[in-house]
Amino acid sequence: TFKPRDSKHRTILPHRGSPSLSADEGSDFENSLRHSVKKRRAKRPHRTAPVAKHPKKRSQIVCHNGQKKPDIPACDLFDAVKAAKSDMQTLVDEWLESYKQDEDTGFLELVNFFIRSCGCKGTVTPEMFKKMSNSKIIRHLTEQFNEDSGDYPLTASGPSWKKFQGSFCEFVRTLVYQCQYSLLYDGFPMDNLISLLTGLSDSQVRAFRHTSTLAAMKLMTSLVRVALQLSLHKDNNQRQYESERNKGPEQRAPERLESLLEKRKELQEHQEEIEGMMNAIFRGVFVHRYRDILPEIRAICIGEIGCWMQSYSSSFLTDSYLKYIGWTLHDKNRDVRLTCLKALQGLYSNKELTARLELFTSRFKDRMVSMVMDREYDVAVEAVKLLILILKNMEGVLTSTDCESIYPVVYASNRALAAAAGEFLYWKLFYPEFEMRAMGSRERHRSLHAQRTFFHLLLDFFLESELHDHAAYLVDSLWDCAGRHLKDWESLTSLLLEKNQNLSDMQENTLIEILVSSARQAVEGHPPVGRVSGRKSLSAKERKVQADDKVKLTDHLIPLLPQLVAKFTAFNSCFSPTHCSVTSFPLKHLELLLQQLQEVVVKHTEPPVLEAGAQALYLLCKPEFTFFSRVDFARSQLVDLLTDRFQQELEELLQSSFIDEDEAYSLAATLKRLSALYNAHDLTRWELYDPCYRLLRKAVDTGQVPHQVILPALTLIYFSILWTLNHVSGSGGSQKQLLSLKGRMVAVCELCQNCLSDVDLEIQEQAFVLLSDLLLIFSPQMIAGGREFLRPLIFFPEATLQSELASFLMDHVFLQSGDLGSDDHIQIEQLHQRRRLLAGFCKLLLYGVLELDAASDVFKHYNKFYNDYGDIIKETLTRARQIDRRHCSGILLLSLKQLYTELLQEQGPQGLSELPAFMEMRDLARRFALSFGPQQLQNRDIVVKLHKEGIKFSLSELSPAGSSDAPPNLAFLELLSEFSPRLFHQDKQLLLSYLEKCIQRIPRTPGHPWGPVTTYCRSLSPVETTAETSPQGHSRSKKRRIEGPSKHQGGAQEESLQLSSVPPTPTLTSTAVKNKQPLGVLGEAEEENGLESEFTHSQLFSGTQRPRLSSAQHFQTPYSSSGPDLDNKLTRLSLMEEDEEELESLNESGEEWQDTKKQSGSHSSLGENGLDLLDTTELNIEDF
Repeated sequence: TFKPRDSKHRTILPHRGSPSLSADEGSDFENSLRHSVKKRRAKRPHRTAPVAKHPKKRSQIVCHNGQKKPDIPACDLFDAVKAAKSDMQTLVDEWLESYKQDEDTGFLELVNFFIRSCGCKGTVTPEMFKKMSNSKIIRHLTEQFNEDSGDYPLTASGPSWKKFQGSFCEFVRTLVYQCQYSLLYDGFPMDNLISLLTGLSDSQVRAFRHTSTLAAMKLMTSLVRVALQLSLHKDNNQRQYESERNKGPEQRAPERLESLLEKRKELQEHQEEIEGMMNAIFRGVFVHRYRDILPEIRAICIGEIGCWMQSYSSSFLTDSYLKYIGWTLHDKNRDVRLTCLKALQGLYSNKELTARLELFTSRFKDRMVSMVMDREYDVAVEAVKLLILILKNMEGVLTSTDCESIYPVVYASNRALAAAAGEFLYWKLFYPEFEMRAMGSRERHRSLHAQRTFFHLLLDFFLESELHDHAAYLVDSLWDCAGRHLKDWESLTSLLLEKNQNLSDMQENTLIEILVSSARQAVEGHPPVGRVSGRKSLSAKERKVQADDKVKLTDHLIPLLPQLVAKFTAFNSCFSPTHCSVTSFPLKHLELLLQQLQEVVVKHTEPPVLEAGAQALYLLCKPEFTFFSRVDFARSQLVDLLTDRFQQELEELLQSSFIDEDEAYSLAATLKRLSALYNAHDLTRWELYDPCYRLLRKAVDTGQVPHQVILPALTLIYFSILWTLNHVSGSGGSQKQLLSLKGRMVAVCELCQNCLSDVDLEIQEQAFVLLSDLLLIFSPQMIAGGREFLRPLIFFPEATLQSELASFLMDHVFLQSGDLGSDDHIQIEQLHQRRRLLAGFCKLLLYGVLELDAASDVFKHYNKFYNDYGDIIKETLTRARQIDRRHCSGILLLSLKQLYTELLQEQGPQGLSELPAFMEMRDLARRFALSFGPQQLQNRDIVVKLHKEGIKFSLSELSPAGSSDAPPNLAFLELLSEFSPRLFHQDKQLLLSYLEKCIQRIPRTPGHPWGPVTTYCRSLSPVETTAETSPQGHSRSKKRRIEGPSKHQGGAQEESLQLSSVPPTPTLTSTAVKNKQPLGVLGEAEEENGLESEFTHSQLFSGTQRPRLSSAQHFQTPYSSSGPDLDNKLTRLSLMEEDEEELESLNESGEEWQDTKKQSGSHSSLGENGLDLLDTTELNIEDF
């Protein structure tokens, strides 16, 4: 089995069934390679390569004997490839010419080119090459490696390195291409090059491993192309030989037969040599590096093997090679999984190759289907595209169960994923039913019957699947692949207006939604609400298509709008010319449409229908339209009718002491219609404020007004205030107008305040929403932007109103699940409403309308209601800290004090810290501590003050006289200990002294320490200072900490990850070898602890929660009794590279402070991106 020399580049997948090589073989592998690949002379003379016009200048180096010899000019090749300015074929030909003149010097030039490409400053001298094995050469180069930076050419940033990888790969490809008829078969250069790359690919230095693997894989790809050409030449030669042999004796040419036999023998020898080289690369590099710890290396291997399978399928498209891609589909890295899927797409897209993929498909189909739900959207998109290719080219492979697991993805929030699933749905369900037929060379046409079949299938899928309530998301998912069908508005409207279409009400409503959604999609091009597109702007061609679609939609839909409105208003649906170009509306159609819109508003009371009717009138009622006067007259008629009806019904209600249900319903319906119109149109000249205020005043004073009347009346009077403010703001109203508006606003606020105590929940919530909106609108921010004249309108709520708002929030938002409805749909609606209420209250806090201290009522529920309101509270906390960091920390402490006091009053001081409620408070304190982020220096004074205030609170109340019990608030110190990791070492010492002075004033029994005090003191002890930074904001020097031969045990791994000085990307430090001890000894030491290491490592990542560090042993290196030999081994281990992926995965778990806005400054430390000590959030790491 494969045994890596160091756990830092350990393999991450068990190798299955392939021969492997020991990681320490080095020169042994070189010898085995030379024995396995037979050394042959070229059968043809060398190809003539053009001579360079300007010979390369070769510098001189001083050898050990003091004589000067020509240096190996690796910099010439390297600099030329790096610059990427010269023709690569010319560059390779120049090297070939120098190689023919001096083979040793030319080959060393090539070797040193690859060494320089790894970022190593060292070179291989002729003496080293003659006397040292590959393993010793690599070890010598490792000692000379530059460890100042973790960057090397393949990963370096900057314009000079931008094209290096492409030029590097092109150089390797051109080298093989230029050598394929000559030097490729002479045995020496290519075999030794493969041996060198194999040794480098097994190095512990990441740069060596990464660069050599890329070179070896590109070399293998080029050799595969050469092998393919040889195979074609062999087949051609065989056909020529058979043809010549089948001729008659008179026509047969023995010389030609002999020539063809010689040619076939030569081709066979060449093919054997190429296959030997490919086998050496595959077994020496690929089978080990495809499971490398570095994801970039794994991705390179999988990407290249996919190329081999596509280009030389007869040799590589077998199950013995396909299994590597199948195994790597489970890789934990996004890019590797993505590379696997793209490699498989290249195979499944070729229908001729799919017959050889049957066994692979049956083995790994379940994994490919499950990747549709991958947590990375781009991986899921490629998985769906792969399944589309399987669906098209392998009939019957995907079962109905497989397809049903993909269908729900059409409603995904990510548009790219939803569109891919929509394409799968199209090819699976829709396309086979209405396949278009080509009519000669003309464009394909669809029959009306086929198009109706499409809409019927769409209806059936949407209604029968019951996956979603809104067809707009399904339309958006199908738009890219079936947009031409969805834009067939002629077929869709004819289906809707047909008398005997036999459609149910649900089907008609769905077709209407599909029509409206397709029209919106064609004209606007925006996805539905909640779906992320990722596109910023449209191209000129797309904008032209949109304009053409809008004209087409207008020409077809405007004549039919009156009919559609007349027919389908009974189904609570209303069409509007929102997506039509209404600048030139035909008069006869306009009259019919206005008539239908008036009937819609007068006859219906459903809010969506009324809003659509009001919106349609608003679109038609623009002054720049030629028909504006006609629409304005129709609107005035409608408002006059509704206003007269409202005045009449209101007088009857005010004069009578009793109102029946019919009268209440009629008045509520009229108010709803007026409210919908007031939302879109300025109805100020109808003076609806006074009658609405009288109605609400009676409701508050007598309680005799039905609640269905109060709700629209509140909305109506709210719109009246907003439209009046709009007039005053635009025209710069007089002082009298401003005072009048201020009086009306205050009166409305008083009405809403009274409604907060109403018996009806809907009225309470509506009053709270309107009240929070009005307070926010008339807050001090209204004078921003040069509107100082509006200052008289600013309104500050009184303390009683603030208290009522806070009490309402506590009573109606922070409710346990048992207080809610049982139906899931009802619970979701209630949750949305409560989130709306909470968001309104938080905005009042952040805009200074309410005292910021009131935020403690919100923050204390942060942990308990994290699933429901965590995002809102977190954003509020972040904004509050941006407003005043010191005040915000005081509010956090106040929240904990309030919770502690409430628990103390309920349970008493005895056994308080053992209660589940107290443990929840500790979790809340920990979450508060994490919210401070990594800016330790900026928060220094704030955190110290928080601790002092917490100590004062814990000792503020003493035990009764003569009692030896601890103070009742003393357990608060345990909550305070959660903030200790945010302190500097000096501050911890000061706080310990401060706590000691405070406790000395309190009488207590000697020899009986209080548990909370002990816990708090332990949190302030110097043992826990490993993750701290210095007060100057600079991180401590980076040091490797080694626990023993089994370095990847849980505790040691955690210690390494907890260090704040560890940057997110490990630097390249595996360069200086301090010990000349053979690696085999180290491998034996590792083998002894191998199983234990693997078991501990699996335990570390299989759990869902990382344990907290609470003991000094996690921060100290244990004494080793193994003597200096083990220390030397550990020194060697400490120079190896860090596990980059595990660091990045664990760094993602610091969710609390990562979203906090990071402030830059000169005092920021290197540890700002480190992982916090007490972050106990769950790790989101997928097992490989």
